[in-house]
This record gives sequence, structure tokens and C-alpha cells, in this order.
Amino acid sequence: MFYRYHDSPIGPLLLAGDEQGLQQLYMELDSKPWRIGEDWQTGGNHLDAVCRQLDEYFAGRRTRFDLRLAPRGTPFQQAVWRALQDIPFGQTTWYSALAERIERPKAVRAVGAANGANPISIIIPCHRVIGRDGSLTGYAGGLPRKSLLLKLEGAQQQEQASLAL
Repeated sequence: MFYRYHDSPIGPLLLAGDEQGLQQLYMELDSKPWRIGEDWQTGGNHLDAVCRQLDEYFAGRRTRFDLRLAPRGTPFQQAVWRALQDIPFGQTTWYSALAERIERPKAVRAVGAANGANPISIIIPCHRVIGRDGSLTGYAGGLPRKSLLLKLEGAQQQEQASLAL
């Protein structure tokens, strides 16, 4: 596995992946130190495309990522993460709509847990999931970062309507 740190407007990011694709994108958090695997190697140019596309996203020049992704998770988590990628740039949805999207309408809490376990934040846009009432809800990177990402995308939030997938 290759890894690399990348500076961004929301703080340092840790990227990790291999020939199958990007497996992890984590934000720096005070409460959770990054874990670098013993067999991981510094990425050299292996993660250049990820860094370039993130820079374009933060500069407002990219609305969709075109990268090979290889997140590791259960089949249920994988289904949630695929559904997250269907949320259009600049729009939001809520957990119950996501549960319906994956044809598990009663699994709202499990969808929330899978959303929170997303190992490739930003690119798999878990920040686009908000409360049904339009409020910002939990985000592993913290609500200030979630708010910043939604504002960057021009997403409607709070009292404005959200998109039901």
C-alpha cells in the first residue's frame, strides 16, 4: 500500500491506496491519530491523480472525481458508499432517503453507521448527507469541515430543501 500526505483547505489529508485504487482518505483529527501500516510505502507519484483532483475540487474546478476507488468494507457498507457517489455535487440528501435508495428502508441507523465508516471522505461524499430537517448531522471530520465542504459545493442546507434520491 502506498501513502501520502496532502495539504488542503480543510487541513492535512492522509491518502492511501494500491494498484486497485484509492482505499483511504482521512482528515487530521485531534482525537484519532493516523495509523500508517508497517508495510506501507511512501507514495511517490502513485497518488498524484488523487492530489490533482482534490486540488481542482477545492479550487472549484471539479464537481466529480474520476478515480479508481477500492474502499474496504462489508457488502452493506459498499452499497451505501456506492449510493453516496450518486448524490450530485451541490446537493444533499438524508439518511432515510439513502436507506430507501439501497432498498433497505428500515436500515436508517445502519446507513448512518456505514456513512460514518466511509474510508474515502470527500471523494465518496458522505458530507452530503444531512438531517431530514435540513440540519447538519454528525461528520467524522467535524461539523465545521462538513459545513465548509457543503458551502464549497454551493449546497443548500439548513432551512432549504434537500434532495431525496
